[in-house]
Amino acid sequence: MNGETSVNAAESAMPRSAAAPSRSHLPALEATNVTVRFGDRVVLDVPSLAVSAGEVMAIMGPNGAGKSTLLLCLALLRRPTSGEIRVGGEPIRWGNDLLPTRRRMAVVFQEPLLLDTTVQENVALGLRLRGRKEAEAKESVRFWLERFGIEHLAKRQARTLSGGEAQRTSLARALVLAPETLLLDEPFAALDPPTRASLISDMKEVLRETGTTTLMITHDRDEALALGDRVGVLVAGQLRQVGTPDEVFASPVDAEVAAFVGIETVAGGIVINQEEGVAQVEVGGQIVESVSPIRAGNRVLVCLRPEDATLLKASDREQMTSARNCLRGTVSRVIPLGAQARVVVDCGFPLVALVTRRSAVEMNMAVGQTVRVSFKASAVHLIGH
Repeated sequence: MNGETSVNAAESAMPRSAAAPSRSHLPALEATNVTVRFGDRVVLDVPSLAVSAGEVMAIMGPNGAGKSTLLLCLALLRRPTSGEIRVGGEPIRWGNDLLPTRRRMAVVFQEPLLLDTTVQENVALGLRLRGRKEAEAKESVRFWLERFGIEHLAKRQARTLSGGEAQRTSLARALVLAPETLLLDEPFAALDPPTRASLISDMKEVLRETGTTTLMITHDRDEALALGDRVGVLVAGQLRQVGTPDEVFASPVDAEVAAFVGIETVAGGIVINQEEGVAQVEVGGQIVESVSPIRAGNRVLVCLRPEDATLLKASDREQMTSARNCLRGTVSRVIPLGAQARVVVDCGFPLVALVTRRSAVEMNMAVGQTVRVSFKASAVHLIGH
């Protein structure tokens, strides 16, 4: 992206919140007791969701979870079956003209949905529909073309663009309107990995500079981590957990959220001892220690991320570990994953570890091999039943 644009151009073209983001005490966008039914089937049931002014909220979940339905309701493009949507603290009256409120928002979909005209004309479309003065509109369009690194494509026909170029055009078309709220419907999902990584990096910078309130839906954990100030996990139409990325990814509230955020070891056990903030859990005939306040006698789910488990040769006594947990087990599966390998170890329960491909080769990792698996007590998350 071009950083040489003049300060005057930037001030006139970027949203007013760019210089001093507004932090109203009221949520910029809010849903209360929102449900959507298709016939007898409830596809969305969200008791409460609030997006603060200037915040980037990432709602993630598997395909079919209801993410797009939620976004369409918040964008005022679908009326929920029941419940209330508020924009800037004001309740939406669905029988009234919603165009003025919708014009305070901008929506970017997975498909860019560009008109069969030039890039420049596509970006200018919304300004023209709003009756913006030609000179002012031209300056704003020029700024955002440069900001997304597509100024050299201004005269290019939209149908000739690559996927990444088309999505940059779509994002520029949305942000040139200086929306109060930006809604993103998986805008990076159809892009190849290098193009997606570059655009996410650029988008993170733009959102930081403009302070635009943003709600993004995605099924990609990395996108949510990269962009979200807070993240929510939507499963089967229900918003199971909302919190900071660290809270949600490290301390999921249930097994389905744990699975979605990448915790691959989830095993049932019972706490047999609790002392000085460390719980000892019997699971699969083994004892696992966890930093947890859960008391003895409680049934729990033991959760461990694969990257937090270290594999050691069972026969190599020189490989010492300071981790409180070190379990013996037998390799039951080795799954190559490019530069890494996922190893499933039977420790009385399936435990998944992620190692480099080189380490797997050096250890002669094979099914039936006896290994030790070490991990810190602080890496183990317990979910109470």
